[in-house]
Amino acid sequence: MRGPSRPLITRESLTVSAADVIRVQLQWVPQAQFAGEISAQAQGFYEAEGLSVTLVPGGADIDTVAEGSAPDGPEFTVSWLPKALAAVEAGDSDLVSIAQVFQRSGTRAISLKDSGITSVEQFRGKKVGVWDFGNEYEVTSGAAKYGLRAGVDYERVIQAFDMSALLAREIDVAEAMIYDGYAQILEQHNLATGRLYEPADLNVIDWNVEGSAMLQDAILARRSWLSIPGNEDVAVRFLRATFRGWMYVRDNPGAAINEVMASGTTQGRGHQTWQLNEINPLIWPSPANIGTTDSALWEQTIRVAIEGGVLKAAPPAGAFRNDLAARALDAIVGDTKGLGFVKGTAGFTAGGN
Repeated sequence: MRGPSRPLITRESLTVSAADVIRVQLQWVPQAQFAGEISAQAQGFYEAEGLSVTLVPGGADIDTVAEGSAPDGPEFTVSWLPKALAAVEAGDSDLVSIAQVFQRSGTRAISLKDSGITSVEQFRGKKVGVWDFGNEYEVTSGAAKYGLRAGVDYERVIQAFDMSALLAREIDVAEAMIYDGYAQILEQHNLATGRLYEPADLNVIDWNVEGSAMLQDAILARRSWLSIPGNEDVAVRFLRATFRGWMYVRDNPGAAINEVMASGTTQGRGHQTWQLNEINPLIWPSPANIGTTDSALWEQTIRVAIEGGVLKAAPPAGAFRNDLAARALDAIVGDTKGLGFVKGTAGFTAGGN
């Protein structure tokens, strides 16, 4: 719990100025992955902070890090850390991580049960599907931990952002998010049984268990933008409202799903309900408070990225900062750690409807 260090801000106490109109580049299209931002907007948390916020959708053909790195790009970007750090190292970005929302990785490697692929070592000689735009780093770095090199020890195949290639047996292993691609399979009918696929039909490799998970869904901002007087205050207010949004989502998942469905998501309620039920435990508990970057997880991300060839060296000091999140947390009343969080239950529905 954290008590307020100053009076709470009310929406009547602030007016929106031109400087407070901000955009947030999302990693993907509107869905429960961004329920915290969606609910912060729907519940008026951004408005209460004097912010007019536009959530900018990502997509299969959008390089979100490049968008957020552009001098005239969105003020904030929600992205996986490795690809942002790689862009900074290459001199293509000045993004800085100002808050770490996800404390655990949602990436998995999925194969069909009859493939017999139950370990990373068994990628050897196989077709391993991954996504592009830097989303593949967790898989390729995880394989590198076992001495497996793409193009030498296994074939790296760029897959679509769905599970069609795996189910068509065009690839042996697919990259999937536990909150999305995994459910996409279990929402489809198994032609061999006439029933929906079941968890027992799949092999799942969890990169958290493998020790090669990397931090995902951080909130980043351009160093150059933050250096402009007044913008750090905007960032603090944005973070405070976003953290409140995720706390609301944790405590009100049913209402949050309604807000996600109203946000323009193209997937069904069943799929979004499963997704949110898997997203919450990626965030909660947050032992050091929501939005705080854990130094051990940061160091693991850097180590795995270097070992996997994603980075050449550790980024310089200042690549992440916790001070803005700390300032945001100081004015939040409520449970910012979620130590008592218990994961809910959610089933699968045909087509995710």
